[in-house]
Amino acid sequence: MKVKDIIKNNKVTVSFEVFPPKEWDKVESTKAVINELAKLSPSFMSVTYGAAGTTSGFTTEIANSVKENGITPLAHLTCLTSTRDKIHTVVNELKENGIENILALRGDIPKDFVFPDKQYYTYASQLIEEIHTLGDFCVGGACYPEIHPESENRVTDIAHLKEKVDCGLDFLTTQMFFDNEVFYNFREMCAIKGIDVPLVAGIMPITNVNIIERTVKLAGCSLPKKFTKLVDHFGTNNAAMKQAGIVYAMEQIVDLLANGVNNIHIYTMNKPDIAEKITQGIGDIINE
Repeated sequence: MKVKDIIKNNKVTVSFEVFPPKEWDKVESTKAVINELAKLSPSFMSVTYGAAGTTSGFTTEIANSVKENGITPLAHLTCLTSTRDKIHTVVNELKENGIENILALRGDIPKDFVFPDKQYYTYASQLIEEIHTLGDFCVGGACYPEIHPESENRVTDIAHLKEKVDCGLDFLTTQMFFDNEVFYNFREMCAIKGIDVPLVAGIMPITNVNIIERTVKLAGCSLPKKFTKLVDHFGTNNAAMKQAGIVYAMEQIVDLLANGVNNIHIYTMNKPDIAEKITQGIGDIINE
């Protein structure tokens, strides 16, 4: 099933993200994670491509595992460090395996990466257009509720996002954010600029203080005072921080749903127990 058909109605959807292992001997443990996540009946499950495509060889394998568990897979595909032939190979592989949903991403710039003289893909928009020439795929994209770390300002960022959407995106999934007002402002700006594809709100439960700095840097997000006070108070107690992070994520989701945001994507970090606590904690709200 295509993701655009799953999220196009007014029903609440909750999806999960998983990431493949970096080594083949860890594939089975990742599949075990998927088995546990599938028991929670997510609307769909996305499979990351890995930083700089480091886990690209596992994406189809893991996406197939998602499908075998009866869940619709959404395969990430990054293009910055890929040749055109590599992209065609991966897309055709996905097609052959009946995987019809792709999240098209430029990808992060690897450390010490030097752009070659002949760089085929520079922007995600180029990848989006390429995918559409290769099959009947549902194609999603990513967006930053605050601002892309490489953008000059919000106006430029939204303009580039509109260009990307116009290349043929069916939906957008946001990077994580910790202040819902940021999302609501972003949603309004998208509406003003004619970006009318569905927005899927990305929520990251922060259950360990050690990942905060890297998370904020990658997602280009800020931390509201409410969240920093939480970290300051509970950060030195691992069990308390885990529970506080889960509760904070649940509060975000409840507020989003109350404000008409029906599509929620949880960055699970391959931790089924966290996804379970969140979905069980707001089960009646989700299934209203």
